[in-house]
Amino acid sequence: MFIHKVDDDVSLKLIELNDAERVFELTDKSREYLREWLPWLDITKKVEDTKDYIHGCLKGYAENKSLNTVILYKGEIVGVAGFNSINWSNKTAYIGYWLGEEYQGNGIMTKVAKALTDYAINHLHLNKVEIRAAVGNKKSRSVPERLGFVNEGSIRQAEWLYDHFVDHIVYGILASEWKDYNS
Repeated sequence: MFIHKVDDDVSLKLIELNDAERVFELTDKSREYLREWLPWLDITKKVEDTKDYIHGCLKGYAENKSLNTVILYKGEIVGVAGFNSINWSNKTAYIGYWLGEEYQGNGIMTKVAKALTDYAINHLHLNKVEIRAAVGNKKSRSVPERLGFVNEGSIRQAEWLYDHFVDHIVYGILASEWKDYNS
C-alpha cells in the first residue's frame, strides 16, 4: 500500500474501497461547493458511485497508469489528490485534486501538490508535472502558481461543466525547474 507522509498533519494514502463511505460523505457534504468546478458531482449520488470510482483508481494503480490517494489531515480523510494519469512515454504526471469545503484555507492542497510533484520528479524520475484548472477557479490555480509552475497557456472549452464549457489553464514544471525552485 502507498502511504506518503507530507508533514506532521498531512499524509497521502492510496485510496481503498474501505475509504468509500468517508469519501462519499465528504463529497455529499461539499456537493454544492465542489460542483462549481468539478464535473462528476451529479453522477456521484450514492456510496456505490464512489466505490465504482475507487475500483477505477485501483485498476489504474495496478496498471501503473495513475496514483490516486486520499488526503489525511490530522488522521481524517479531507479530500482526494494524485496523478489522474501518468504518461510514461513522455515522462509526465497529471495532478488532480479536491478538498472538502470546511478544510479550505489551511494550506493543505499546496503541501499535497508539492509532495506529489516532488514524488513524481525525485522518486518516479519523471520529467514534467502538469496541473490544469479552469480559468475562473482562482483557488485551484493558486496552488501551482505558489509552487513555481509555469503558465503554459490555455485550452479553450476544455471541460463541460453541466451546462457550459470552461477554458483551462495548463501549468507545468520540468524536473530541472523543480530542482532549481527547491534548492
